[in-house]
This record gives sequence, structure tokens and C-alpha cells, in this order.
Amino acid sequence: IKWVNDCWQYNNTANKTSKEGMKKMKQKSAKIIIALIAIILIAGTIMLCTKGLVFGLNYEDSKKVEINLGKQFEEKDIKEITNDVFGKQPVLIQAIEVYKDAVSITTTEITEEQKANLISKVNEKYGTELTAENVTIENIAHVRGRDILKPYIIPFIIATVIVLVYLAIRYYKLNSLKVLAKSGVIIVLAQLVLLGIMAITRMPVGKFTIPFVLGVYLISTYICTSMFDTDLEKIKVEENK
Repeated sequence: IKWVNDCWQYNNTANKTSKEGMKKMKQKSAKIIIALIAIILIAGTIMLCTKGLVFGLNYEDSKKVEINLGKQFEEKDIKEITNDVFGKQPVLIQAIEVYKDAVSITTTEITEEQKANLISKVNEKYGTELTAENVTIENIAHVRGRDILKPYIIPFIIATVIVLVYLAIRYYKLNSLKVLAKSGVIIVLAQLVLLGIMAITRMPVGKFTIPFVLGVYLISTYICTSMFDTDLEKIKVEENK
């Protein structure tokens, strides 16, 4: 009997020590995450105030030429030509027209000399007879960030309201107001962290920005449900006791 009692006490002590260790580990991880988020927000705010965001060629001040080749082309061939003409300048190449037999070339700057060189190389590659007079340089104005986001603001708000209402109803035992407050903070904070990372890493605002925003939104929603499920499970355990 004494041996059984000693084993039982040893197991209780081991379990208690293990739980305390797990609790300390979780607290330490939480502190690290909070510190990391704080650093990102502070550094991101500094970068936004000093340098702002970087915009892709689709949204930044740039110049564009459209060249009608009269035949389909391989993007890699056009890329080789633009590398020779524009060097290290960022270049965006897009097929246009119904039959994709014309190409749009956008870059930060196109001089008359670069345009003439570009036309010469295209003529040499595709046997065309283009002249400088046939090709015009179009100036593309900078697009403001708020104008990019404008079409998504109302759908984003509607989706957020629906999600918050759902969470408040599903986790009413945790106090609906607290659920709404915590969820709102997590969702907004996740987007601010993404904005901070974009500012720090100089990730350009472009075609992948909205998918990133939506991805972070889904992750933040998943974090909310996971957290509330854990809290709800604790309440059920207490009720069963």
C-alpha cells in the first residue's frame, strides 16, 4: 500500500511539474510573440513615415510603350530584348490585343534613345518594320494606395461584421462583448503587422497584395476560433467537475 501511495504521489508531482513547465513555456512564447509584434509595428511605422510604401510598376510613376508585332511571341524573348535595352530597370511585359500579337512594355523610364534601340531589336527579332513614329511613350501616373483598396473596403467591412456576429453567437458563453473586442483587435492587429512587414521589407504593392491581405485575414480568424475553442473547452471541463 505504501508503495502504491508513493507512486501515486510521484505521478501527481510529475504531472504538476510538467503542467507548470508547459505553462511557463507558453508564457515565454507569448512574451516573445508580443515583443516581435511590437518591434514590427514600431519599425513599420518609422518606415512608413520616412519612406512610405513601395508600389509596383502597375501603380507607380512609370512609362509604357505598346508594340504591335502582328504575330504571337514568347515573353522570354521580349525579356531578353528589354534586358539589353533597359539594363537593371524593372520591366513589366504584358501581351495585349485579342490574339496576343502585341506587347505592352512598362518600366520606370524610357528615353528616346532606349525607344529607338528597343524598336531596332524588335525589328531584328521578328522581321517587323516598326519606326519610332509608330511607337509612342505613354506616361503612367502614380496610383494612391487608398484608390487601390477602395473597391475592397465595403466587402471587407461586410465580411468582418458577419464574422464578428458569428463569433459572438457561437462563443456567447465567453461573453459576447469580450469575444467581439478580442476578435476585432486580433483582426486589425494582423493587418497592421502585414502593413509593417511590407514597409520594412519594401515589398511592393501589386497584384499579390490583396491575396496577402485576404490570407492574413483568414489566419487571424482561425486564431480567434482556436483561442475561443480552447477557452470554451476549459469552461466545459469546469462545468463537468
